[in-house]
Order: sequence, then structure tokens, then C-alpha cells
Amino acid sequence: MNAKKLVLDAIRNEQTERAPWVPFVGCHAASLIGVNAEEYFKSSEHIFNGVTKAYEDYRPDGLPVLFDLQVEAEALGCGLKYAENNPPSVATHPLVDGVKLEDLKVPTEKDGRFPIVMEATKRICEALGDKIALYGLITGPYTLALHLRGTEIFFDMMDDPDYMHSVMAFCEKVCIATAQMYMDAGVDIVAIVDPMTSQISPDSFAEFVAPYATSVFEAIRAQGKLSSFFVCGDAKKNVEEMCKCKPNNISIDENIPLDYVKEVAGKYGVSFGGNVKLTLSLLFGTVTDCIKDAQNCMAVGGTKGYILAPGCDMPFSTPVDNIKAISSLVHGEIAEFLEDVNVLDGVDAALPDYPSLDHVRIDVITLDSESCAPCQYMMEAVRKASEGFEGKVVYKEHKVKDKEAVITMVKLGVSNIPTICIDGQIKHVSIIPSKEELVAQLKEIVEAKGV
Repeated sequence: MNAKKLVLDAIRNEQTERAPWVPFVGCHAASLIGVNAEEYFKSSEHIFNGVTKAYEDYRPDGLPVLFDLQVEAEALGCGLKYAENNPPSVATHPLVDGVKLEDLKVPTEKDGRFPIVMEATKRICEALGDKIALYGLITGPYTLALHLRGTEIFFDMMDDPDYMHSVMAFCEKVCIATAQMYMDAGVDIVAIVDPMTSQISPDSFAEFVAPYATSVFEAIRAQGKLSSFFVCGDAKKNVEEMCKCKPNNISIDENIPLDYVKEVAGKYGVSFGGNVKLTLSLLFGTVTDCIKDAQNCMAVGGTKGYILAPGCDMPFSTPVDNIKAISSLVHGEIAEFLEDVNVLDGVDAALPDYPSLDHVRIDVITLDSESCAPCQYMMEAVRKASEGFEGKVVYKEHKVKDKEAVITMVKLGVSNIPTICIDGQIKHVSIIPSKEELVAQLKEIVEAKGV
């Protein structure tokens, strides 16, 4: 399976063998190579080493070359505040501090940190470009306008819309220029990351964001590249407006239900990605929390036009094993991983001696049939098929939110959910069998066992 092709097919909204895995490794990469975030974001060598280390450790299908939404702002004169464990933040706003819009110039590869970023990008594309899909992330026009204008932007939208449109038109030019830099450096996908759009209404989005974002996506498409629209926060109200901007893909965080995004994106032929929880699962959760979260996302997202990813840039101190757990799940090696990290020490679940049972035993490994739709229908299929075998067939659901169920999953050799095992043998993985198919299978096993 070609990892890069897997991502590109999913971005194009095509059917894939499995959901591709794209961990958004930004400042977290600094922790992987033992430097702080400020050192990382100021060094092309660190950026290159961090991304290649993430590739080695997490076996992704795709990665961003950088996750820093302040590169353009800094090149335009915004003062930044650097931190040890986070990306830098914008501290000053030129269009508030006396600089006129007409005095701002679209940055080039020679401005700000762009020389560092582009050197790192070219090296990463040369080293990994034939192996995985690489994303170039650019600051979205609305968020960039906020960097330049500060919170005054919210008043501009109401009190001086003409000026607001002028600022947005300038930011559009910056976005197109930055996208071109990344495309020239060799990335496969350009993503507009515009988290501040979660703060405005659909009407404001349609008026002040859509025309400019759409123009950027058109410019990316004209270069034969693919695109994505990232948003963080509770932007559910703007998901449809995002799709109307005609990106190839939209990516969201846990604030927006994944099933809702799947439904809306499907109407517009747009692929979608997300939304593994950044804090509750990845940062503060356990290995099993991360597995359950990722399994749920994959169950909802499916394998057509879906990319498994965190909701946004992963925190600096995200435990490595939490990310590796998801990687192992994706690659069908979760049983081996759980045994290696010993997260289930002190917990046991004995399997029955299947040959000696006076009945046929069905074990159904699920996330939870009460909350996971595929799991619900898998259990429903088992219940209906078992109705004619009273006393001869017994079934049990193992919900992997319970550690005992995870042990059962490991012992049965199950890697994906939902899965049906019959007398200890894996029979149906993810695909829900018809009642007729399962009845025929049970009849054959019952007769062979003589129960």
C-alpha cells in the first residue's frame, strides 16, 4: 500500500483501502528531537530533523512540513512572542500601530523566517516526498487579517466593510504567494488554516471570507495541486460555507461532530478529515483512550474521502505512546503494540476453551453498540442470525472502552472494530454480514460441532 497515494486518493474523495493517517505534528516535533519550540521554529535543521523523526516514529501516510500560523504575520511586521512549548503568538498588529495598508508588501522567500521555512520544506520534500504526502500550511486570509488588524477587525466588519474588504484582498495575495512558495518547494497539498473563522456567522463568512478563500483555492488548483481548508473551534455553522469555497478537503476538530461534517461535505463532493481529540485523548488520555477515539473516528469517517487526523496541531508534550498507539491501530498491529507497552498489566480476561463448549460462541468486538453505528448494526446482525439457534449459539459483546475487552481483542488477534469472531476464529472484520450469510455460517459450524 502506497502511503502517499492513499492520502491523495482520500483528498480527491475516492474510495481507499483504509483511512489514511495524518498526524499534525507541529511544535510536538521539537520535543521529539530534544529542543524547545522557539529553537525549533527558528532553525531549518531542527524543522527537517523533527519532521523526519515524526515520520520514523509515527509511520504516517502524510505530514505537514510546518504548523506555524505566524510565519506570514512576522514577515509582514507583526511582533511575535516566542514560547518554549508552544508555537509563537502575535503580540503587535501593524495596522493598529500606525502602518498603512498600502505600505505593506507581499512577502517573498527572502522575508522574515521564510528562508528558514522554505529551506526546510525543500529538504523534507526531497527526503520524504516519494514516501508520504506532504502538506504546506498557510495562514488563512481571515486569521491573517486579524494578525494585522487585531480585534479591530470585528468592528471593521460592521463599521467600515470597504476597508475590511481591502485588508482581506491584501491577505488573499499573501495567501496565494505563500501557497506558491510551498508548491514550488514540492508539497503535494496546500492547506489554508483559518481558525478565527469559527468566531463569525455564516453571513459574515460568505461576505468577508469566501471570496478570498475561494480565489486561493482556485490558484492552488491552477497549479495542479490539491487543497484543504482547516478550521479549529466550534465552526459547525460555517462547515457548509467552507465547502462552498471549493477546496478538495476540509479538516475539523472535536468541536464539530464528524458525522455532520461527513454529511455536509458529501453534498459538495468534498473530502473531510479529523477529529481525534487533542487534549482529552492525545495529551491527557491513556493509550486506550486514544485507540477508542481513533476507532470511533474511523467507524464514522469510513473509507471514502476520509483522513484520520488530530483536530489541530498536536501539543508539544503529547505522549509519544499515545500517537504510536493510533499508528499501530491504523497499521493493524494494535495487539502487538498493547503487549509491548504493558498498558494492560494487572488486567486479564480469560477466553473460553472453545472446542469443549456445548454451544457455538460468538464474540463481537465493538467500540460500543450504543454509541457506534457500525457496531450497533453488527450486533443487530448477530442477534437476528442467532434467533433460530436457541441454546446452540451464545453471543457476547466486548466493548473496548473496558480494559477486559481490550485484552479479549488482543487474545483473539483482532485489529479492527467491529469484528465478529466465532468459536475464537475471526470471521467478519468491519463488514456487516447479511442475516442469510451469518445464518448459513452458524448452521455449518453448529452441525460440524454436533451441538
